[in-house]
Amino acid sequence: MGFFVKFWGTRGSIPTPGFRTQKYGGNTACVEIRIDDVTFICDGGSGLRELGLDLMTRGAGPITGHMFYSHSHWDHIQGFPFFLPFYEPDNTFYIYGTSTGDKRMYDLLSGQMQSDYFPVDFSELHANIRPNDLGDGGKIIGGVEVSCIEQTHPGLSTAYAFVKNGCKVVYATDNELDPVLLNPEESLSNPEKLRHAPRPFVDFVKGADLLIADGQYTDEEYPKKIGWGHSRATTMVDLAFQARVKQLAVFHHDPLQSDVDVEKKIEPCIERAERLNPELIVFGAREGVKLRIDG
Repeated sequence: MGFFVKFWGTRGSIPTPGFRTQKYGGNTACVEIRIDDVTFICDGGSGLRELGLDLMTRGAGPITGHMFYSHSHWDHIQGFPFFLPFYEPDNTFYIYGTSTGDKRMYDLLSGQMQSDYFPVDFSELHANIRPNDLGDGGKIIGGVEVSCIEQTHPGLSTAYAFVKNGCKVVYATDNELDPVLLNPEESLSNPEKLRHAPRPFVDFVKGADLLIADGQYTDEEYPKKIGWGHSRATTMVDLAFQARVKQLAVFHHDPLQSDVDVEKKIEPCIERAERLNPELIVFGAREGVKLRIDG
């Protein structure tokens, strides 16, 4: 029992298999959050296939899962047709929209399995796959309080918070926080200056035991990528500091970043955290890693 988080895909944009990405992984975004006996799945990139294979071997009877998508860009939905539990009739999965009656993600996921895109039709998924939604900003699911907030990304994206018994995990990928900082120009001209995140987002993340946050770019890379929908990794450190987060997992690694490059990206994040708050733990999200989260 308790909170468990496992990273099944930590890469952004496109899968990057190969020797250069063996440590941090090449699968695109997918994170499993298990809270007591309830399974939450955040995003369905190519890592979703690996999660499905694992779920099928656990032998605990029919599988029920609650699926939350940050947005519908290809690297976050491409694993959907390859998720083996969808093909078993005893299993049940709920695909959540962010507001009352919102079926957009369910419709998009079923639409990508039309014959023009994929050889297997959605009707051949024999599991009970249902649309659901978070109502007006949040819902209690299996005793877990789940809420969401809109993020800055081309086409928009959504962050999710999962809270139970004082323990909190936030999943916030594909979020370009840098342009909406309270001091964006200053933060670019003086990277050492504290970057002040918007109060609503700070409040949403506040007190998280684990924040999984998009930190695709280094400070040097970002100026050439403004408007692409992703943040500087060091900006996420400042957010974690302001929101009094305990642990920050830097997520959505750029496809051009090798394991060595990811570690070079994380090093200044750790140094920045030590200056701001030595108790803040910062690490690069790594495929296959499983964490127990205690409040």
